[in-house]
Amino acid sequence: MNIHEYQAKEILKQYGLPVLKGKSYNKNLETLNDDMADLKGPPWVVKSQIHAGGRGAGYFKNSFNDKGGVQVVFEKNEVSSIAQSMMGNILITKQTGEIGKTVNRIFIEEGCDIDREFYLSLLVDRNNSKLMMMISAAGGMDIEEVAETNPEKIINIHFTKYTDISLDESLMTKLEINKNQFEELTSIINKIVNAFNSIDASTIEINPLVLNKHGSFVILDAKISLDDNALFRHPELLELKDLTEEDPLELQAAEHDMNYVKLDGSIGCMVNGAGLAMATMDIIKQFGEEPANFLDLGGTANKDRVIMGFKTIQSDPNVKSILINIFGGIIHCDMIANGIVEAVKELNFKLPLVVRFQGTNAKEGRDVINNSNLGLVSIDDFTEAAKKVVELAKS
Repeated sequence: MNIHEYQAKEILKQYGLPVLKGKSYNKNLETLNDDMADLKGPPWVVKSQIHAGGRGAGYFKNSFNDKGGVQVVFEKNEVSSIAQSMMGNILITKQTGEIGKTVNRIFIEEGCDIDREFYLSLLVDRNNSKLMMMISAAGGMDIEEVAETNPEKIINIHFTKYTDISLDESLMTKLEINKNQFEELTSIINKIVNAFNSIDASTIEINPLVLNKHGSFVILDAKISLDDNALFRHPELLELKDLTEEDPLELQAAEHDMNYVKLDGSIGCMVNGAGLAMATMDIIKQFGEEPANFLDLGGTANKDRVIMGFKTIQSDPNVKSILINIFGGIIHCDMIANGIVEAVKELNFKLPLVVRFQGTNAKEGRDVINNSNLGLVSIDDFTEAAKKVVELAKS
């Protein structure tokens, strides 16, 4: 689960990390002028809050605000007008694509006299099951370009313990910082690691971490992604979820205990089990088409969930045909087959449909499909089923 910058900074502040004072707004900017009395400046920084990177280098769909989603403001009376121009506008960045994202939240922060910018992030290195820190003296908006063209400028450090972390003093030379700054950085890293473990984060990214003109470190931007599987332990963090940033179809699927991710292809997929879903998408690509979605009905699928799955897939206008791939275990294939038939009738479903059953009561399930007189196609072989659904999409 992703959270906004201002939410991430509030969390990091609780762990004693150096963040600047700021005010956040959710659609309503009525108190902004009064709040400005509490924020030191100039300058002030007005920041669009969306779940996408590259905000500062982005642009708004409405051209009257063409300076990006993060703007440094030196005139106090301009803060409100700039915030108003951002709120409700559509911000387009390299991560959003041309569709962009609507700005529903604004964060206004005190300015900072920047001397140098660094990059720092924590994530789990799945190659060796360790927590890894990435740090670089080349922080800022172009860190992706640095990673591609000068990867040697990014230093990777793996942690074998998560408290009382000591850093090799060679890092001081590599980052070109003095002894006091190195000690301050070590303290910051210990606090970030503590936060990472305490909130069950999957990534924490600080870009940039800056040295101000006084020689002290300040977290200027922060991004936190939380491990969805651990959110049951953090109900207070779950409340930070911004539903306006979520795909409505994915939310709808989640409410019915399904996992759905919209993709860009033309073949709808309905499967039980994540591994089988991945294999289904792979074989569709093998035959020259692209999957339109990842949809896992889960191990306890029933008729109601099948109907909801159909509704979800049918709402995507790019879908030309559908492959249903079910392995019967806890759920029986004939039960799913009856759900499919009822769903097709109830929804007056017209898209070409190929069904493949294996496992418990697979034969009975195939009989239900073949005797439905609804023009549904049942094929036992996985490869042949994929070929057929691609053929139907093209025709």
